[in-house]
Amino acid sequence: MTFSNLNREHMINKLATDEFEVLIIGGGITGAGIALDAAARGMKTALVEMQDFAAGTSSRSTKLVHGGLRYLKQFEVKMVAEVGKERAIVYENGPHVTTPEWMLLPMHKGGTFGKFSTSIGLRVYDFLAGVKKAERRSMLNPNETLAKEPLIKKEGLKGGGYYVEYRTDDARLTIEVIKAAAEKGAMPVNYLKVEKLLYDENGKVSGVEAEDQLSGKLYEIKAKKVVNAAGPWVDTIREKDGSKKGKTLRLTKGVHLVIDQSKFPLKQAVYFDTPDKRMVFAIPRDGKTYVGTTDTFFDSNPVNPKMTESDRAYIINAINFMFPSVNISEDDIESSWAGVRPLIWEEGKDPSEISRKDEIWESETGLLTIAGGKLTGYRKMAETIVDLLADKFKQEFNKGFSGSTTKTMRISGGNVGGSAKFQDYIQFQADKGMAIGLTNEEAHHLVKMYGSNVTHLFKLIEEKRNEAEKYRLPAVLWAKLKYAIENEMAATPVDFFNRRTSALLFDIETVRDYQDQVITYMADVFKWKSAERKNFEQQLHQEVKFAVMPADQN
Repeated sequence: MTFSNLNREHMINKLATDEFEVLIIGGGITGAGIALDAAARGMKTALVEMQDFAAGTSSRSTKLVHGGLRYLKQFEVKMVAEVGKERAIVYENGPHVTTPEWMLLPMHKGGTFGKFSTSIGLRVYDFLAGVKKAERRSMLNPNETLAKEPLIKKEGLKGGGYYVEYRTDDARLTIEVIKAAAEKGAMPVNYLKVEKLLYDENGKVSGVEAEDQLSGKLYEIKAKKVVNAAGPWVDTIREKDGSKKGKTLRLTKGVHLVIDQSKFPLKQAVYFDTPDKRMVFAIPRDGKTYVGTTDTFFDSNPVNPKMTESDRAYIINAINFMFPSVNISEDDIESSWAGVRPLIWEEGKDPSEISRKDEIWESETGLLTIAGGKLTGYRKMAETIVDLLADKFKQEFNKGFSGSTTKTMRISGGNVGGSAKFQDYIQFQADKGMAIGLTNEEAHHLVKMYGSNVTHLFKLIEEKRNEAEKYRLPAVLWAKLKYAIENEMAATPVDFFNRRTSALLFDIETVRDYQDQVITYMADVFKWKSAERKNFEQQLHQEVKFAVMPADQN
């Protein structure tokens, strides 16, 4: 059975009739990681997500698998060491969704970073994070810094640090981890919202009642252990459990703007400080430059956070402060996204000072909650909580499970011979793509995006491309769409254009050009009634509108 909403009825019936050992609430990167680790150890695992997978925080980050350099400033040494090592594991297990990106840290007179402290900081970072030799930092003089990125402000420039971060597609990383979990026997389903928790006669949590957001039907799902990995909604689930006490979450919002390279021709990723001493990233990607992030407390509904005029103005000012020659204005913004970070609240701390550490709580009912943490540390967080689950199964049910194997486990699409051989793999597969009529650029693009799963897309193009012609869709876009529906649980046009392809963020013209054809194709495949089609159409139009316009102008 393929991992597809075309099989939704069968999947949900299985959720409602089987009893699971582990049920995870939340289909972001944390929940996905837990599902993979648990299923890989042989635990009968289910996962429910009230929106699409990765629709909360996990598709709205800065899209970097951080090494954690910023945590050195807060002396979180253990965290830097762990996050740095985890980053290398994430890269090795899925080089198609993670790629090394050299980062420039310019230093200006009166700025946050001095030459000596930056040099020491980066050296300590290399050591703690176990950075491989070829990726260790170097210090640059002003001329070398400008040679890397000529757009940087020249006035007061003292030099720069040069080090490696890892760029990722956060939503695709999450999807590939979830697909790997499904391949190991887990049952993850999106658009299933937990309405209440279920308890046994001893008052212990024994499952959930969930509503199918696509049909409105209610289902009971039974499990021996329930894990709350709901990200920004962790406290909502704790409230349902009557266990929201002690530490709570504080949400902060981050916003990113996307500008075409013709207007902001950045050639080098830059991590720079703003006039108010915050740090912002500017990163080139797919013919665009994206810049972020803001860091402000957020108290509204986290389902669909939006950029405001002040968010936009803040980032534009930051760009024009560090890159004075580009003169960016509101008219240059092609797209944007906003996301919330669920941080563990500590009294009296500024948003950017709150620790990104993860924590696990257990309530009196046995509900396990995991909160905080970073995208980069998802695998280790999952290992920690599944170790805890394994202990509980041993003590309470006398059932043994092996240790974690995810350290060397490839995620879906990651069977490319490891990071060192990925470039050869790309060339080898791209040649196959060109043999079926794709251009060199198209073939390379698909291999880089889908890794070892690209063979599925090539097969679709080779055998069924007349379907693309029928719907007036380019073969590559159609293959992505068909694959997303049949193998990646895409249920709506927004799922496809945002979290399966990132087109809504980095290629909004394609969305505008082909949205009608994509909606028609999905309506035919899923047999939508006209009211359903209209609803999904409106959702997409809203997303396109909000990508460009601030919320307070709508």
